[in-house]
Amino acid sequence: MSQIKELTTAEEKLRNLYNLQRIDSKIDEIRILQGELPIEVKDLEDELEGLNVRINRLEQEVGDLTTFVTHSKTAIADAEDLIKKYTQQINKGVKNNREYDALTKEVEMQKLEMQLSNKKINDAKRDIEGKETYLNESKEILERRKKDLELKKDDLKRINTETEKEEQELIEKSKKAAEKIEPRLLTAYKRIRTTYRNGLAVVTFERRSCGGCFGKIPPQRQLEIRQRKKVILCEHCGRLLVDPNIDGPITEGL
Repeated sequence: MSQIKELTTAEEKLRNLYNLQRIDSKIDEIRILQGELPIEVKDLEDELEGLNVRINRLEQEVGDLTTFVTHSKTAIADAEDLIKKYTQQINKGVKNNREYDALTKEVEMQKLEMQLSNKKINDAKRDIEGKETYLNESKEILERRKKDLELKKDDLKRINTETEKEEQELIEKSKKAAEKIEPRLLTAYKRIRTTYRNGLAVVTFERRSCGGCFGKIPPQRQLEIRQRKKVILCEHCGRLLVDPNIDGPITEGL
C-alpha cells in the first residue's frame, strides 16, 4: 500500500481536492458526451430479447393450433367413415329395433362430433389468424429495433473511439491526484460526489454564493474560505468550498 505524504497546510489539501475535482469533472463531461447511449443500447438489447421470446412463443402456439386443426380434420374424416359404415349397416337391414336404435344413435353421435370438431377448427383458425397478425407485427418491430440497435452501437463505438484515449489519460491523472489526498478527505470527497448527479463535491463560491447549490455564504465565512486555512463545507449542501482564485496566491486580510 502506497504511503500518502503528510500535507503541511490546509491550502495544499484544498488545492489537491480542487485539482482532483477538475479532473473528475472532465471525465464526467466525456461520459455525458456518451449521453444515454449505453442505457439506450442496453434497453434495445433487452427489448430484442423480449421480442424473440414473444416470437418463439407465438410460433409455437401457431404450430400447436395448426397441429390441432389437422388432428380435428382427421377426426372429422374418421367420423364420416363411421357414419357411412353405420348407414350401410342400417340399409342392409338390422335384426331388431334395438340394433337399429343403437346404429342410429352412433350416427347421430358422429354427426355431433363432426359439428363440435368443425366449431373447434373455426375457433382455432381465428386464433391462428390473430396470432399470425401479432406475430408478423412483432417480427416487423424486431427488424426495426435491430436497425435501431445497430445505429446506436455505431454511434457509441464512434464516441468511445474518439474519447477513449482522453478518458484513460484522465482516469490515470485522477488516480495520481487522489494519492495526494489523505484517506479521510478522499472518502468525504467520494461520498459527496455520489450524492449529487453533477458529481460536484468541491466548488468555488461565486457572487457570495455556493457554486454548487447557490446558497448564500456569510461574509465571515467568505473570508475564511479565501484565507485557505481550513477545509470548509457549505452549510446548505455540504459541498467542500474553495476560494475561486485557489490556483493563485493567497491574499491575506481579504
